[in-house]
Amino acid sequence: MGGREQSVQHFLDLLKKSRQGNFKVYIGMIAGVGKTYRMLQEAHELLRSGIDIQIGYVETHGRVETEALVDGLPILPRRKLFYKGKEVEEMDLQAILNIHPEVVVVDELAHTNIEGSKNEKRWQDVMDILDAGISVITAVNIQHLEGLNEDVKDIVGIEVKERIPDSVLEQADEVVNIDLTANELVARLKAGKIYRPEKIQMALNNFFTSDHILQLRELALKEVALRVEKKVESSVPLNAGVRHEKFLACISSHEKTPRKVIRKVARLATRYNSKFQVLYVQTPKESIERIPLANQRYLSNHFKLATELGGEVIQIQSKSISESILKICREKQITTVCIGKPSFHLSSILFSVFQYRTLLNSLSLLNVDLLIIA
Repeated sequence: MGGREQSVQHFLDLLKKSRQGNFKVYIGMIAGVGKTYRMLQEAHELLRSGIDIQIGYVETHGRVETEALVDGLPILPRRKLFYKGKEVEEMDLQAILNIHPEVVVVDELAHTNIEGSKNEKRWQDVMDILDAGISVITAVNIQHLEGLNEDVKDIVGIEVKERIPDSVLEQADEVVNIDLTANELVARLKAGKIYRPEKIQMALNNFFTSDHILQLRELALKEVALRVEKKVESSVPLNAGVRHEKFLACISSHEKTPRKVIRKVARLATRYNSKFQVLYVQTPKESIERIPLANQRYLSNHFKLATELGGEVIQIQSKSISESILKICREKQITTVCIGKPSFHLSSILFSVFQYRTLLNSLSLLNVDLLIIA
């Protein structure tokens, strides 16, 4: 079974499991990568599988290959209205809710509706459709994402006006990136598969330059990777499948060892393309009133180093260092804890060893590795 067939089968499985509307988003780095084409291909496959799927709104932009795929698919009527002396067509939200298909295809998620519509934006229409228990397959270009607005403006020099909140993508059950190389995309453009002949040269000079395409492609890949990571964090049990490494550096207010621990963890996080946290547990003996000034200064420098290396600093006030470590491991889904070499004082060696052994056993139960930095 190929990648596309697996994607369709997975969405089919989701539909069978849930009565609530499932939400699938196709993302592209730029116009013309084939989002609408892929949605229509999937619609045909779902239709053949016996799913009641209908076209709520599709924009073919006159692309011959895309228009050919519309044939044979049930199309819901559009809402026709006059706006500023012209007849325009909008997606008919009420018709979709009344007819209530199992799945509806809705193109151009960032579209702004005509004045007087129930919702200002099409993505709000989609939320209403999902709330009604109807599943949605939709598409959007990366430049329409609110959180990336500044990045896109820096890349292409244009502020994109039609945008969707990042939270819309966060609600998606599946996010699929339609990826092409810059050469493939430019070849499609030159072959007249994206714009009409008179628009091709202008597109090549402006939005479709190689550096723009590469940077927008990177944004799209990173965004989808982020959504997949969040999906893994929320859906996959800690002991299932591939481990996604997350590191925790546990530091004290001493001068030198914590800096070694922080640097080691930062290198590990870079190696695994992962995140890391730095934990300092403030025990009663190191309260603000009791901690020496020199140790306060060391701590401040440790926190600064951790932040500079891309880490997140966590401070907890607690009597128990080991319980605090375990708490953060659970909350942050840590896979590896790094500490400096423990120093067992003769006066309390039995108690210290007992605590240390308890921590090791608890980490083992959580499937968390312990790395001791020499």
